[in-house]
Parts: sequence; structure tokens; C-alpha cells
Amino acid sequence: MARKKERTVEPQVPATAAAEPLRLTQFSHGGGCGCKIAPGVLERILSRSVPAVVPRQLLVGIETSDDAAVYQLNDEQAVIATTDFFMPIVDDPFDFGRIAATNALSDVYAMGGTPLLALAVVGMPVNRLPLETIQRILEGGEAICAKAGIPIAGGHTIDSVEPIYGLVAIGLVHPRHVQRNSGARPGDKLILGKGLGVGFFSAALKKGLLSPACYAAMIASTTQLNTPGRTLACLAGVHAMTDVTGFGLLGHLVEICKASRLSAVIDYPAIPLLPNAIDYAAKGCITGASGRNWSSYGEHVELDRKLGDLERALLTDPQTSGGLLVACAPEVVTEVLAVFLQEGFEQAAVIGELGEGKPQVSVIRSH
Repeated sequence: MARKKERTVEPQVPATAAAEPLRLTQFSHGGGCGCKIAPGVLERILSRSVPAVVPRQLLVGIETSDDAAVYQLNDEQAVIATTDFFMPIVDDPFDFGRIAATNALSDVYAMGGTPLLALAVVGMPVNRLPLETIQRILEGGEAICAKAGIPIAGGHTIDSVEPIYGLVAIGLVHPRHVQRNSGARPGDKLILGKGLGVGFFSAALKKGLLSPACYAAMIASTTQLNTPGRTLACLAGVHAMTDVTGFGLLGHLVEICKASRLSAVIDYPAIPLLPNAIDYAAKGCITGASGRNWSSYGEHVELDRKLGDLERALLTDPQTSGGLLVACAPEVVTEVLAVFLQEGFEQAAVIGELGEGKPQVSVIRSH
């Protein structure tokens, strides 16, 4: 008797599911520097943290919430050490790797240093992400480090629920050229190196609203290394520097004011913006981090009555791989702007000034 032929039944995959491309941002509850713990919460967490050992060679530690630690090796050299990592802010793995690496290296430039080497920090859901996707993330980071002229000399990997990528960045700086957030002086002008709006763009991307042109603008900004920091640190009239990241412009400026014991005035119309940033905010493309930021430091800010909710959201918008914020003497403003322009930062602009008074930021609308 002939054996009945068995029929193999292939598993059925819904056409819609098969057609949907993998999106990195679907794996993360937040993206980029918007993942940061809110500044007020972080302050409470660290309030009782006291280093067991504080050697005299430690030029910069945790005392003023600066961008990186700085340890003096000798009369000519100090080492800068920092780390930064986060979940995807974009879906393209190569772009994600580039953005994360640029953001991590920014802290070295913000301290006035030159990157020396990096270590990779990698956490990936290896059973849910294709290995090719993970490889492209790492390649993106390597591309930025190659651009900075440094190697990724090692690192650490774990299997995690959400994709995480970043770097431990090590740099060098002359001890006399270390840029702290505590060195600003009354009368200093404030210069911002990049346009704001990265958080708005990332929210628009998640909602499928971001245009190709604005995506290109976001990538161009977030992958632009803050190299002017190295040159600016050597100018006698540059007194303080930081980079604007997850706490937004106001948050990082409040840190300068607290550390330097000064007040600040910002002219809102002078702030550089990414194209159509406010338009996306008006469509509801605002991250939850913006509200958390305001809750953390809003008591230190006075807003002009002409400014509304959208303007406040912009000022607190978390910037991933944002621009340098420089406090400098009025007589070197032209030179500082020239350094930015020579290195391709065409949006760099004077946005305000520092003065005597309690640590507070006033935002005005001059016209």
C-alpha cells in the first residue's frame, strides 16, 4: 500500500508584519540625551555622594557637575576622562553609532582637550536585533573616531533589553587650558555653537513626521565634532565652556551660573535653531524630557511674558550632541566666532551675557 505523502505547512507571516522594516527606536523607551535622568533627580541622588579620595591632581571632579573629570599628570599634561551612552535616537544603525560617538567625544572638547582614545560601551538585545544591525552601529562609532583621529581601543559588551551604545572617551589637555563651567566672569558674552531643536526632531521622527531635509539637518548637526573647543581653550578671553546636551540650553546655563555664582540674560531671538524646529513643536513633537527638565530647574529661570509654552519647550529641549556654550570676554567675541566659522559652525551666535547676582537665568525677547 502506498504511503500517504505528508504535506509540509509553512508558518504564515502577516504581510503587513513582513513588510515593516525594523526600527531601532521601537526598542527604546527614550532616545539620545533625552534618556538622561532629570537634573533635579540626579542632584538628589548625588547629594550624599562624597568621593573617598580626592587627590590634589584631580583638577575637576563632580563638584560642579562639569562635563568630564580631569587629572593632572605633570606640568604639561592632564588627562580627561568621560563616558556617555544612550538608546537610539534614529532608526539608521550607522547614524545612531555616529551620533553616540560624536556626543561622547564632545565632553573632551568641552573641557578644552584633544581626544586620545576611546572604549566602546555596547548593550544589545542580541536575540532581537540582526547581527548586521549591531555591526553597523559599531561601524558608525568607528567612523567618527577615525574622523577625530583616534582608535577605539577596546570596550565592554552586554546582552540588554534595549540597544545601548556610547564611548568612554579619554583626552589630553594642558593644565592651564582646562575649561571648567565655573570660570565665567561678570560681563562675559555667551556664544552657542549649534542650533537647538534636536529633541523636537527626534520626537517628529518617532511619529513619522520628520522630513528628509530636516533629518539630514539633524544628522549633520549631531555628527559634527565640537573641535573648536581645543582652540578656544587657548584663548585668554575664554573663561568657561560646556556643551548643551540632555538638560537643554537652560539647564546647562543654570549649571554655569551656579558654578560661577553669576546670573545670565538670554536674548531669545538670538538663539540659533535647526530648520522648522518650532513648527515641529507646534505639531506636538516635544519630548517628555523637556517637561522634566523644566520641573528640575524652572525655579532658577525667569521668562519674558512674550514667551509661551513652545518657546519654553525649546529652551528645555534635550539636545543630543549639541553645541558648545562659551562664556568669553566681550573683546574676544569676534575671534571666538571666527574659530567657530573656520571649523564649519555657521550657526554660532552670541545669545546673551553674564552678570552679577544670584544664580538665575532671565530670558528676554528684544523684538
